[in-house]
Amino acid sequence: MSIEQINKGDNLSQSENIVETNIDKLKALFPEIVTEGKIDFKVLQEVLGNELEEGEEYYRFTWAGKANARREAQKPSTGTLRPAPEESVDWDTTQNLYIEGDNLEVLKLLQKSYAGKVKMIYIDPPYNTGKDILYKNDFSDSLKSYLDYTNQTKNDQLLSTNPDTQGRYHSDWLTLMYSRIRLSRNLLTDNGFIVLTIDHFELHNLIKICDEIFGEDNRIVNVTIQHNPKGRNQAEFFSENIEYMLIYSKNKSNAAFNKVAISEDVLSTFSERDNLGKYRWESYIRARTSWSRKNRPNNWYPIYVSENGEHISSSSFPNAIKTLPENRNGEFSWKNIKDTFEELNSKKMIRVQTKDGEITIQHKYYEQEVLKNLWIEKKYQSEFYGTNIIKELFGSNVFSYPKSIHAVKDILKIISSKDDLILDFFSGSATTAHATIQLNLEDSGNRKYVMVQLPEYTDEKSEAFKSGFKTIDEIGKERIRRAAKKIVEENPEKAKNLDLGFKVFKLDTSNIKGWDGNPDTLDESLFDAQDNIKTDRTEHDVLYEILLKYGLDLTLPIEEKNIEGKTVFSVGFGALFICLADNITNKVAEGIGKWKEELQPEICRVVFKDSGFTDVEKTNSVQTLKRFGITEIKSI
Repeated sequence: MSIEQINKGDNLSQSENIVETNIDKLKALFPEIVTEGKIDFKVLQEVLGNELEEGEEYYRFTWAGKANARREAQKPSTGTLRPAPEESVDWDTTQNLYIEGDNLEVLKLLQKSYAGKVKMIYIDPPYNTGKDILYKNDFSDSLKSYLDYTNQTKNDQLLSTNPDTQGRYHSDWLTLMYSRIRLSRNLLTDNGFIVLTIDHFELHNLIKICDEIFGEDNRIVNVTIQHNPKGRNQAEFFSENIEYMLIYSKNKSNAAFNKVAISEDVLSTFSERDNLGKYRWESYIRARTSWSRKNRPNNWYPIYVSENGEHISSSSFPNAIKTLPENRNGEFSWKNIKDTFEELNSKKMIRVQTKDGEITIQHKYYEQEVLKNLWIEKKYQSEFYGTNIIKELFGSNVFSYPKSIHAVKDILKIISSKDDLILDFFSGSATTAHATIQLNLEDSGNRKYVMVQLPEYTDEKSEAFKSGFKTIDEIGKERIRRAAKKIVEENPEKAKNLDLGFKVFKLDTSNIKGWDGNPDTLDESLFDAQDNIKTDRTEHDVLYEILLKYGLDLTLPIEEKNIEGKTVFSVGFGALFICLADNITNKVAEGIGKWKEELQPEICRVVFKDSGFTDVEKTNSVQTLKRFGITEIKSI
């Protein structure tokens, strides 16, 4: 048995290969389409029958650049995410992530570790008004374009304006969005949702993109939000004072919303609380024509109550008062059949109220409301609950047009449960992160978030720049810090149970020379192959790259031990051991084996640096690890 070296092109040297994954799915469904390892499209066509569109004219949605956008979404990334503990808060304990980088590359890198784990994606992408900054990908190497930009060359490969006089005004914006939304779908749970806010300029095109990627049947709603009742004075014809919020499910058959109230007026009516949540008492009669005695005979039965109202039953008892679901308007029905009534009654969810000699049967009605697709309450106004919150935290308006925190918090209430993971890959001022921790404060939740933001330069004339913020991501990180501090000051006891920290990671080229797809470093890597970890990278840099490539969560618990003078990392309580030291001996392998016996993980893998051994020590170490039941051993 030997150590298998991970080389460039191996599954572990790059991000998820979407094409290979899709092919594997096809093979699993239709094994007969595979001939000598390749897809036989003629056989696939036969399997699918005549369900093919071959005419010259048929309904489809396309634009200049769509094919490139699709290919780019399927191209693996050779980059990595480097940890930045110095910019983080509570690095060792937090489950939240803040990632600085081009969201296209970041989404590729998250494919292995976070596929099927995100309950809700919320994005507020750049609106295509002709003035907004847009990502401009060089499809030959989008990672290199990003690095050029972050090295402050400002070569305009990544960012530029998109004037409406440009021939591909809509196409450029569509290309920007398509690949990113396509990749993001893979990260959603089977019962997950994506929420996208947009104005009227590209609403129709965004709907078409999402209909294609998620399926028209999975479009849930298009909510209209009045974010600026006054409108804008400079409007030529009609002043825009609304925006739109599109909601799509990954799989509508698995989708469900929480039964919560978001209207302040409705919410105020649920004035009582028990261990199940907020509730109010409502009449147990369903007084509607469709619920008449004739239409709902199974819901027509007597309920018997004692004079003092303490004894309630659907069975008669001595001195009981008989009540029926009727009033002056006619004979109706109870809200439930008899068996359900008895179950509710046994749980103390039914009571009797007497007023002016009239007996009313009531039941507990827990917090919920009919959700509407028009949100016009004041709390959704960006000026009061977006801009003013920024001013309150920073002392000045360091970010233009931030979303209302209530708009984001309410959609979180509707969609997410207390332990869900939330993703925003157009993070901006980090309203989504702020809304997440605020909602956790209110309902004792433990939601986690992943924020992704390009380090986009602020205008030198802006309040942000004057306040010392050179890039947008600096504003987002500082907002989370200040919002957390405010929560601690105002709610010191509750704050003790909240995760108010975040781990910062930054997009960069691979730490491993052999995995780096950058042609500019080819010559030096050929002459420097003996030590294949870049000289400016730390063991922690490499550690997190290995986690990404193995598809492990970046917030897994990591413990360090010194074994025979060498640093060894245990990830996920022994699921993975990593040692990147030089001059490794068999005694290090012995120590790893004993540590594994202490932790008793279900699976165990070990990764070394290939140049860290002599051949003899490598052979001995493999045999030692095998003795401890460790058989998956790799080197970089």
